[in-house]
Amino acid sequence: MAKTLLLLQLSLLLVTCFTVFAEDENVAPAHPPTSHPPPAHPPTSHPPPAHPPTSHTPPAHPPTSHTPPAHPPTSHPPPAHPPVLPPHMPPTYPPKPSYPFARKLVAVQGVVFLKSCKYAGNNTLSEATPLAGAIVKLQCNNTAKPLTAQAQTDKNGYFLLLAPKTITNYAVHKCKASLVPSSKLPMCKQPSDLHGGVSGAILNVDKKKPLVSVNKVEYALFTVGPFAFEPKCPH
Repeated sequence: MAKTLLLLQLSLLLVTCFTVFAEDENVAPAHPPTSHPPPAHPPTSHPPPAHPPTSHTPPAHPPTSHTPPAHPPTSHPPPAHPPVLPPHMPPTYPPKPSYPFARKLVAVQGVVFLKSCKYAGNNTLSEATPLAGAIVKLQCNNTAKPLTAQAQTDKNGYFLLLAPKTITNYAVHKCKASLVPSSKLPMCKQPSDLHGGVSGAILNVDKKKPLVSVNKVEYALFTVGPFAFEPKCPH
C-alpha cells in the first residue's frame, strides 16, 4: 500500500514538472536577443564627396595649340631706311701738293722693264731687263677735255715725258701715267699693272732732284714706276 502511494506521488511530481517546463518554453522573453543589432550610424560603403570629382575639369584659361605672337615675324622685314646705291664716283686723285717754289711746268720720268719668263705674271722685277722703245702716256683730267702727252724709252728703258704747256705743278694731282700697248715690241706680250702701269700711276715729286732744265726751260720733276711689260714666252 505504501509503495503504491509513493509511485502516485512520483507520477504527480513528474506531471507537474513537465507542465512547468512546457509553460517556460511558450513564454516569450522580456528582451528577445537580436543577432545583428542596428548601429547608431549605419556605415556607408561609398560616402558621396563634398564636391564630386569630374574626369575632365576645364582649366581656368584653356590652352591654345597655336597662340599668335604679339608681333608675327616677317620673312623679309622692310628696312627702316631703304639702302641708297652709291652714285658713280669719279676717279680719286691725291691732294694738291704744296711747293716751295713758284708755278712750274711738269716733267715726268721713269724706267720700263721687260719681265723674265721665269717670273711672268708675278708682280716682281727679278731678272727683268730694261726695255727700249716702250711708250708711256701722261693723261691729265683737269679740263673738260683730257690732255695727253707721250714719251718713248731709250736703250736703258728710261723716259722723260714733258706735260702739255697748260699743265703746271699746281694741277698735277689730276694727272696719271701709264703704259701704251705696242705691236712694235716683238718680245712683249702686254703691259702689266705693276706700280699702276695699266690702271694709271700717280705722280710723285722727285725729292732728290725737284727741278730739271730742258731746252733752257725749268720744269718741276716727278717720278712714276718702274713699269714693266709681260714677256712672250715659249710654251
